[in-house]
Amino acid sequence: MSTDRRVHDSVDVQDSIEAAADAVGSVWPLHSFVTANPLAGFEDRPFHEAVADAERLLGGDGYPSVDVFRRAWESGRIDTDVLETELAAAGYDLDPETALDRMASDESDDTERKTERSGADSETAEADVTNREPERSDADDRVDTVLTKWLSSFLDQDQAEWPMPNREQGFYHAFRSVARHDRAIPNRERLAELPDSPVAAIRTLLDDYPTEEWEAIFASQFAALPGWTGLLKRRAADDGAWQSTYPITLAGYLAVRLTLANLFDAPLAPDEGAETAVEGEAADGGEEADDTEPGAVPLPEVWLSAWEATYREELVGELTDASEALVESDSSGSGVASGGAEAGSADTDRPDAQLVFCIDTRSEIIRRHVERVGDYETHGYAGFFGVPMRYSGYDSDVTVDACPPIVDAGHRIDDRPREGTDDERDAYDRWHGVRGTAETVIESLETNAATAFSFVESAGVGYGAALAARTLLPSRVYDLLDGVDERIPDDHEFCEPGLDPDDSGDGCDGGAGEDHDGAAGDLPRGLSVDEKVEYAAAAFELTGWEEFARVVVFAGHASQTTNNPFDASLDCGACAGNPGGPSARVLAAICNEEAVRARLRERGIEIPEDTVFVAGEHDTTTDEIELFADDVPETHERDVERLRRDLADARAGAAAERAEDMGVTVGDAEAGLRETQRRAADWAETRPEWGLAGNAGFVVGPRALTADLDLDGRSFLHSYDWRTDPDGDALEAILTGPMVVTQWINTQYYFATVDNAVYGSGSKVTQNPVGNVGVYQGNGGDLMTGLPLQSLTSGVDEPYHQPIRLSTVIHAPVDRVTETLSANEAVAELLDNDWHSLTVVDPERDHRAFHYEGGLEWEPLRESEPSEAVTPTPLSVGDD
Repeated sequence: MSTDRRVHDSVDVQDSIEAAADAVGSVWPLHSFVTANPLAGFEDRPFHEAVADAERLLGGDGYPSVDVFRRAWESGRIDTDVLETELAAAGYDLDPETALDRMASDESDDTERKTERSGADSETAEADVTNREPERSDADDRVDTVLTKWLSSFLDQDQAEWPMPNREQGFYHAFRSVARHDRAIPNRERLAELPDSPVAAIRTLLDDYPTEEWEAIFASQFAALPGWTGLLKRRAADDGAWQSTYPITLAGYLAVRLTLANLFDAPLAPDEGAETAVEGEAADGGEEADDTEPGAVPLPEVWLSAWEATYREELVGELTDASEALVESDSSGSGVASGGAEAGSADTDRPDAQLVFCIDTRSEIIRRHVERVGDYETHGYAGFFGVPMRYSGYDSDVTVDACPPIVDAGHRIDDRPREGTDDERDAYDRWHGVRGTAETVIESLETNAATAFSFVESAGVGYGAALAARTLLPSRVYDLLDGVDERIPDDHEFCEPGLDPDDSGDGCDGGAGEDHDGAAGDLPRGLSVDEKVEYAAAAFELTGWEEFARVVVFAGHASQTTNNPFDASLDCGACAGNPGGPSARVLAAICNEEAVRARLRERGIEIPEDTVFVAGEHDTTTDEIELFADDVPETHERDVERLRRDLADARAGAAAERAEDMGVTVGDAEAGLRETQRRAADWAETRPEWGLAGNAGFVVGPRALTADLDLDGRSFLHSYDWRTDPDGDALEAILTGPMVVTQWINTQYYFATVDNAVYGSGSKVTQNPVGNVGVYQGNGGDLMTGLPLQSLTSGVDEPYHQPIRLSTVIHAPVDRVTETLSANEAVAELLDNDWHSLTVVDPERDHRAFHYEGGLEWEPLRESEPSEAVTPTPLSVGDD
């Protein structure tokens, strides 16, 4: 075979691998857990087809159980009239009770069929390949056992005392050199005969199979361990520090898996005639389902749509009324602007402060309470504040990409000490040196049983008392630790982000390490003035600001929890599962630069000279908001102190509300504070907070639209004023960015609630963290890919999160939204395929609501004359 032909063959194999891997969702490491759609590879098809395909490939249910639907209906969350309308529209001549009985019968038949198939002979199995779960053999299980053992060793991130040798050579080569000593592998001496290239090994192993079957083979092998596959898929795509140092590829993984399958005599290909999701075939054996025929849409899809419509109608109704009220307010001369401020009002009428929170659903709660305690205005903006950066803290030995997964980091930002802060820096170094020594001792105790016993014996009563306090008095421990923290300077007290292009950190990157610097070497350090101006302008243009208070706060968010493997899932999703404080500090520093303000004035963004930008961070577990205002001018110190006092009052109200959501009855605000603090400090607490559980809506519009509404922490809120966005650029940025991210979050919560065994991670009580990259249930097997039960349910079989798809509502002219969808096919495809819904409240059409029906067509939700129905004409390619 010629060299050219070998290269061509290699490319074909890689293409097939990439296509097959689309069926498995990406999984982020545990330390930076990111919520994402586990069926992202299926979004190119209608939802009901996608979940059927995923069930055949991955074995997961795609809809809530009949019992969940029944409870939702009986509790009024599914309106009977809405349900009957949906049933009739789908061609079902059934009343709700009969529909439930039919679904229950189908559910029972499906369970019975799966049970029979588990013991069926091969002939029966081959005859019934439609709608079946993946089948397993003892040989498959042995392959998984050996493979996961070596995957956990290779992918370990500094947790193992004895790391796997030769990892720097890559997974395939390291396995080939080390696994030959593994006695669990039959004929292990044959590993030395493997080709040098993993692609060559794959071609050799599949030599007896037609090349047109290879993609299906790859898909079935990936689906065998979707958790591990998703993790290495994400790791290879990120190409971060660990991947650069210890590389692993999809081809290398497949070569090892196929080799083990061959040695264990396990099947390489899916059963003859079995359907695979990569082929995108419908449940009827390959023909596309015709939704126009009665009963073509599955009954669970109808019930799900009715549940969503019930929620959406109430939300849209409230927003429609609020939109009408805005006009009445404007006509009375108040001139309400985007965030509730009075545009063009006198200086004395400026709000006392403006606070920008993440669009996170948890921010909706604290924003309500902040606005109640004073003359404060709040805005919603994605929590990375528009700056896609790779960040390194002062004492951190790693860098993090503080931006959404759909955005690539574009800058390297390192913390550096400010001038005149030597004392604070020295104090910080001393205390953290003590902490580092303590952590070394604890690590020694954890890894050496003899040392642990001798330590406990010598420490005696004191150590036992500390353990007892940690277990029995977590609130007291919180107070103690909080008191200690107050004596230790925070890094933000003496550090600032290095924003200028020549900022190298001056040794302040905490020794991030040559490997980490190398991984970020292609990213420019700092920001140019042009880039700073663009990021600042985008923040104000997307949110529609027209006025600035004396103090403007960018408040990122993070969580506080103890002994929680999924703590990253409670941090900022827009910052890729990291705290949002650093991002807030960066944008605040940018907006305080006079050169940036001067350029903003040229663009029509007038920031008063007395406006000071301050960064902060909202603790979503305790609702404390910390302000990083150590260098605020003396002229603004009283403003900031008053804001701190008011934020403490707002915290008390929000904490009480959160405590009640956790099922704890609190008699007063102080009791709510103590409960949230206990949950943050209790190392036995499996549910420190609800995170984004309950999310159901995404509202894009001015704060005045939602300011008088209690949305119960279920809605993402993004500030937007259509009047300040004549070209629709800001709207397009929101629809292609935050709306896609919120849909990812919503589908992660949806699928983990519907089938936690496949798309979640089971109970925290029985989880076993592995390598700082994921969790097992038990002592091995596949990585669990999603959220634990405690993040979703309030009790056994009692979902707290309502498993419904996201309902987005936009306050803007419907024609403008249509233009945006027409120019962004990927976004329109998500809507056309029913992965989430979109409704527009049009202030130019008498505040009527229009629901997106697909194909760029809209259905009015209020009675209107036939001539007023909206079917916008899509723009042609050449239109502006």
